[in-house]
Amino acid sequence: MSSAPAGPEIERLIQLLAKLPGLGPRSARRAALTLLKKREGLLDPLATAMAEAAAAIKTCDTCGNLDTQNPCTICRDTRRDQAVICVVEDVADLWALERAGVFKGRYHVLGGALSALDGVTPERLNLPALLTRIRAGGVAEVILAMNATVEGQTTAHYLMDALEPLGVKITRLAHGVPVGGELDYLDEGTLSAAFKARRPFS
Repeated sequence: MSSAPAGPEIERLIQLLAKLPGLGPRSARRAALTLLKKREGLLDPLATAMAEAAAAIKTCDTCGNLDTQNPCTICRDTRRDQAVICVVEDVADLWALERAGVFKGRYHVLGGALSALDGVTPERLNLPALLTRIRAGGVAEVILAMNATVEGQTTAHYLMDALEPLGVKITRLAHGVPVGGELDYLDEGTLSAAFKARRPFS
């Protein structure tokens, strides 16, 4: 049985890096080696930045976004349209839409999508806070920006049933979001087209 090529601290670093999206065991080893070789210029500043982020990060009580303040920067921005709420599955989707610059309203992060296989039930989603926001008044439209996956569309239909009695206009993204596509992987042009062509949910 061969021994590990590095000490336990380095092996732990590799194992943690391997848990990041897009990094397998080999990529994690390469990333760890790069960090170790560039300790002063990369590893130390990264460790400091991660520690500071871990200490400062907060979940917005209003929309579920991640930020260093609560309510988050978007919810505090008085220039944004408070009458329109865009519902997304994850913070990554919110960031993707912000990068595209196609939406100037408010967001609501569900924290996932319904999935029987993964045990994600309606109770595990950030739905009560959304209903509270709408019932408080001032919301004219809710945009369901779910990923074009089976889970995303199942979640969208569930949300439509939950929101319909509240009397708000419900729309969803269309044209340009391929079936099976996830918002975080789409380019700005595709997202822009999908937003402009949104249609009533049916």
